[in-house]
Amino acid sequence: MTVTESPPLSTYTVQIERRGGRGDAAARTLERHLRETPGVHDVDISFRTGSARITYDESVTSAEQLREAVRDRDISITGEPDTAPDEMTTRSELRREAVFVGLTLLGMMVGLATGWVDGPPLLMWASYGVAYLFGGWYGLKGAIQTLRHRAVDIDLLMIVAALGALSIGAPFEGAMLLFLFSLSNTLQHYAIGRSRRAIKSLVEMRPDEAQVLRDGEEVTVPIDEVAVGDVFIVRPGDKIPLDGVIRSGEGTVDQASLTGESVPVPKEPGDEVFGGTINESGSLEIEVTRQAHESAISRLIHMVERAQSEKAPTQRLIDRLEQPYVLGVFALTIAAIAIPLALGSEFTGTFYRAMTLMVAASPCAVIISTPAAVLSAIASGGRQGVLFKGGEHVETAARIDAVAFDKTGTLTQGDTQLTDVFVRDWTADQTLSEDGLLAIAAAVQARSEHHLARATVRAAKEQSLDVADAARFQSVAGKGVKADVDGQTIHIGNRSYFETVLGDTAIDGLESGLDRLRTLEAEGKTSVLVARESQGEASVLGWLAFTDTVRPDAAEMIDELRSLGVAHIVMLTGDNERVAQRIADEVGIDEIQAELLPEEKVATIEELVERHGNVAMVGDGVNDAPALATATLGVAMGGAGTDVALDTADVVLMGDDLSKIPYVLALGRKTRRTLSINLAIAFGAIGLMVGTILLRGIPLPLAVVGHEGSTVIVSLNGLRLLGFRG
Repeated sequence: MTVTESPPLSTYTVQIERRGGRGDAAARTLERHLRETPGVHDVDISFRTGSARITYDESVTSAEQLREAVRDRDISITGEPDTAPDEMTTRSELRREAVFVGLTLLGMMVGLATGWVDGPPLLMWASYGVAYLFGGWYGLKGAIQTLRHRAVDIDLLMIVAALGALSIGAPFEGAMLLFLFSLSNTLQHYAIGRSRRAIKSLVEMRPDEAQVLRDGEEVTVPIDEVAVGDVFIVRPGDKIPLDGVIRSGEGTVDQASLTGESVPVPKEPGDEVFGGTINESGSLEIEVTRQAHESAISRLIHMVERAQSEKAPTQRLIDRLEQPYVLGVFALTIAAIAIPLALGSEFTGTFYRAMTLMVAASPCAVIISTPAAVLSAIASGGRQGVLFKGGEHVETAARIDAVAFDKTGTLTQGDTQLTDVFVRDWTADQTLSEDGLLAIAAAVQARSEHHLARATVRAAKEQSLDVADAARFQSVAGKGVKADVDGQTIHIGNRSYFETVLGDTAIDGLESGLDRLRTLEAEGKTSVLVARESQGEASVLGWLAFTDTVRPDAAEMIDELRSLGVAHIVMLTGDNERVAQRIADEVGIDEIQAELLPEEKVATIEELVERHGNVAMVGDGVNDAPALATATLGVAMGGAGTDVALDTADVVLMGDDLSKIPYVLALGRKTRRTLSINLAIAFGAIGLMVGTILLRGIPLPLAVVGHEGSTVIVSLNGLRLLGFRG
């Protein structure tokens, strides 16, 4: 049987015009139409937030074709991908809505006062006319746009209810409904705007110009014209304009705006720095490693924008139910008119009660309860250097029962140090010294990215050893490496490497070497053998030992996870079991899985998911990418400089702060509680008012206050997540 691989998919994210008030029924219809476009796999459109996200197959269609497909559906594009929302336009729209709300209130109060004092009828009706015009402007516009797409939404419900009240001689009740409806819509847009302004603040962190060295002189250059390899100067107090590596100078850099780190980070030559961060001390010469559009801050802007366009499962469910629910409310209203009239009731009272029922049953608070909370949570995380790649992952973080950690670079510092170099005591070659063995090992490992290899090469450089060039380099994942040095094949690996890869080769000194590895491992060190192969025979030359330092805040982080209700904590590592157990005992890990190959980490995650249900995997986003993708929630650390982390994980910690891991789960749980409270308020208000209307009857103004009041409450409750600090 031939297995056909799925084509790689791309995502087109774009800002679109906002339409209507609260409902997104028209968006559902447009999503169905756009899914019929060849090459399109998934579509998320929200007129409420003004965003569209399309997942597509690049081999079938292109971003330009999708842009035209969006426009063909009569949707105006207001911003292209990777751009921040237009702050001036957003604030102008919000001010206009606020003015309309004020005019609605003024018209309503003047009309009411004129009626009370038996003033001129023309003034009273003109005042109510102002209230109906400005209070219903956006709702009527949205309802018409939705009807053009053969759908109905909450805007239409509110307009019909207000006109119904007017038709039976209750203009004040209709005006009050439109006033509170437009007021809560304005609050909704303010809530969404607050979260979107997080993107704008990211853009403002990055300077527009850089002081670039050209022919020995400083030249002011727009950042879009700075090329990779250029060198720019940053003085104390200046913002760093682009990502790069320090070539000269030392200082401290405040990275809180990007990574959420609470204290400035010391930097020296060779260290990486990021655009948008602040150089607090020392003059730095920095070589550009990424152009402006590829920088960490630009990628973060794009990812936050995309995250805010992706909907949480609760919101998806509510959006799907909106259309049938609205139709059900219309049916209930018609029945509330037709049945009493058929039984002989008088029209005015029956119609008034039906309009009251329509207002009470409308799901405005239900519709806004989810986006107000989830978007606020995403924005709050962004301020702390935590990037959720969609609302779905915020909700997933609330359900995590077990957490699996990679060891090196996650629970440990990742700055592995070579501690011991031993030359085997043998008679065939008495000239080999410890420096000679280290030089041979460094020659082989110079082409490896493994953390042990980097430590070996670094140690050779520190001792200024002459390292030869290696040829025919080969790596066996999770086991070891080999290469030709000075015409002889050198093998460096763990026990598994020599027992499996070289299992058919006679190796002199293997048993004594393996005994020595076991002794070093018992001391909590990671160790490897170095062997030389020539003419089908091999001999152990010696062995190397390494240690890695546990992060000082690892144990505290584990305790915080337990306090959040995480039932099981596991450490996954390719290292040996003794080293893994030492670290596990030090930080309080429940279970270790040692000597794992990358594919075995994936299998272990799958087994953990079967045992515990929802499992988070925390890794560095490079060699842990498959496991991150397999877990229920993949969390990558240090993503500011890691492309793989941004591509693979569901949540990216822009810095290396372990305390952000409990923060992720705590924010997810807080968001879930907020959603539960919001939905309880929304459905509780609907149930209470509908039940009271059917059993006892309540006046329309009270239904309006209860309905719109619950909408305002859930909006403000969702906004509280903007201030969440863990």
